[in-house]
Amino acid sequence: MSATQHASPSAHAAPLPHGGPAPRYFVPAPSKWPLVGSCAMLFVVFGAAMTVNGIGPGPWSLAIGFAILAYMLFGWFGEVIDESERGSYSEHVDMSFRWSMGWFIFSEVMFFSAFFGALLYARVITVPWLADANHQAFLWPGFSSAWPTEGPAGTIDDFQTMGPWPIPTINTLLLLSSGATVTWAHHGLLAGKRGQLTLGLALTVLLGAVFLSFQAYEYHHAYTELNLKLSSGVFGSTFFMLTGFHGFHVTLGVIMLTVMLVRSMRGHFTPRHHFAFEATAWYWHFVDVVWLGLYVLVYWL
Repeated sequence: MSATQHASPSAHAAPLPHGGPAPRYFVPAPSKWPLVGSCAMLFVVFGAAMTVNGIGPGPWSLAIGFAILAYMLFGWFGEVIDESERGSYSEHVDMSFRWSMGWFIFSEVMFFSAFFGALLYARVITVPWLADANHQAFLWPGFSSAWPTEGPAGTIDDFQTMGPWPIPTINTLLLLSSGATVTWAHHGLLAGKRGQLTLGLALTVLLGAVFLSFQAYEYHHAYTELNLKLSSGVFGSTFFMLTGFHGFHVTLGVIMLTVMLVRSMRGHFTPRHHFAFEATAWYWHFVDVVWLGLYVLVYWL
């Protein structure tokens, strides 16, 4: 008997009206997407390794990997959206999705906590400890606990730190405003106001895109005018790791919000069934909170 014949009958059930009766727990048919994703990761990992080591086909392998990854994301998420719109997901499936998203965001919190911890440990503990008279011999004469550290003369080019004004402060206002607009959109969805939902999402996407544009300008300013680079000691490495990964998460958030906007314009989501929207809103609020920590610890202190 084939694998398809072993699949749960619910995987091949006739389309159900949205909100109608759904199986207690939906079991999808065997899928090709995990295998496609594995192939994408294979090309990406080998392509990245070859690229950083200057091996010829590295960039091509990387490009192929990302193309396969994009194909997988469109295909797999498209199937999930179709299953949701058919009414295949019950409350039990919805609860599983919620727990999964909750644990995913928790893992992201731990990810950023590691980088925040590295910054605080270097600044509050390591640098003062090494500047102590009993430990200066570990480094070089005259080492002080001044922050940021610039290393021995000639090892790190002089650089300036990035202050909180004006771009980081403007970006803070943009992200806080985007948190308000996505919440406003959520209230519109709960109240059945499709116009408010669509407008709130459109504003959120716009604010996120403007944030990314300002951050790109900030990076250009840092490299060309402040000489602040990834190689600028512990400050440069932690600054670009934190702001860079946060910018990457903002980019993903904008993509997710754009998908939610398109889906809302196509009539998806109801006041009772809209987990995808909620998950995206959770993720976006997480991005907002991380930025507040960044704004205080990296730009102000």
